[in-house]
Amino acid sequence: MSIASPQAADRGLTDEQRAFVEAIRDFAAREKFDRPEHDAHSHEVAARMGELGWYGLQIPEEYGGSGGSFLDATLFLEEFTRGQIPVAGYGVTLIVVGALNRFGSEEQRREHFGHVVKGGTLAIAMSEPEAGSDVAALKTRARREGDEWVLDGAKMWCSYAHKASHILIVCRTGEGERHEDMSMILVPREAPGMTVTPIPTLGGEETSEIHLDGVRVPEDALLGTEGGGWTQLMAGLNYERTILAATSLGLAQRAFDDALAYAKERRQFGRPIGSFQAISHKFAELATEIAQVRLLVRWVASLTDEDPGRMLPQEASMAKLAASELAKRVALEGVQIMGGYGYATEYPMERHLRTAVVTTIYGGTSEIQKNIIAKTLGL
Repeated sequence: MSIASPQAADRGLTDEQRAFVEAIRDFAAREKFDRPEHDAHSHEVAARMGELGWYGLQIPEEYGGSGGSFLDATLFLEEFTRGQIPVAGYGVTLIVVGALNRFGSEEQRREHFGHVVKGGTLAIAMSEPEAGSDVAALKTRARREGDEWVLDGAKMWCSYAHKASHILIVCRTGEGERHEDMSMILVPREAPGMTVTPIPTLGGEETSEIHLDGVRVPEDALLGTEGGGWTQLMAGLNYERTILAATSLGLAQRAFDDALAYAKERRQFGRPIGSFQAISHKFAELATEIAQVRLLVRWVASLTDEDPGRMLPQEASMAKLAASELAKRVALEGVQIMGGYGYATEYPMERHLRTAVVTTIYGGTSEIQKNIIAKTLGL
């Protein structure tokens, strides 16, 4: 067992959490998932996760969920990513689950939680062609007509929207600018007037663009309060960034595991390449960084559990920044260690690198995370 193996950090977990983590690892090892090149999310596998109760995390038992802490959810995120279980749409689903927990009506929770616990996917649409890092510049609008909302606009980079039953659209419901008059509205993916088009990327079909042309939904599709969208977004930032950090951590661990296994087996000059100091020191450094980031991610998740309403801009941004940059670095080192085999599509390392690149971009780029951290330091 390697030093960087997540088992080394599991000593700080409860017996139930350790058993949960082992169950996920056993499932991944038994199934030996080989993720399709262009599709990281399988509805069929997600449904199996639902049958096991794993999709019910953070969903109260009265809605069919299994409850559990936010730390439990991050353990699941890390482990299914490390095990390459093709349920990549779960991360964004969990972001919407958090929004429903905080602001959803009884009817909304019953409808959407009932869908998720069976392995269903939800998505959120924030970014637009002219509003990426500057989300407050969004222009998509919703107006009232009788007892309906009518939406018009365009959204970009909506993770797994093409797999979702409903998409949480962040839009303007008034004439205010920037942080004013923003709202959140749940829209069925098949709603007339809404077009969801997957965008081919380095990592496959994992994100989409959305066009809304007179899309009509009932007035009770509004999540939370009208005009309260910015405040609602801010309330979920700890949650979103820690979710992304946990998946990035899982990817870093998987890339490390694959590179380490190769370095132990590949022989050159009469011995395994991992025995050369130039290679062994790379693994020593990466193992240390993975252990550090794992502790950081779990600490932020635990802080969130202690006080779900507490804002953690510095801590959550640190977790997202550290984990995403680590995932990219480990995958790149993995390619270098494996040489031509790391570059070849026959082996998964080049795919790990393609997948890792976007982790430093979505959910707030690394530069945005650094801005936030610096601001919390009074700079």
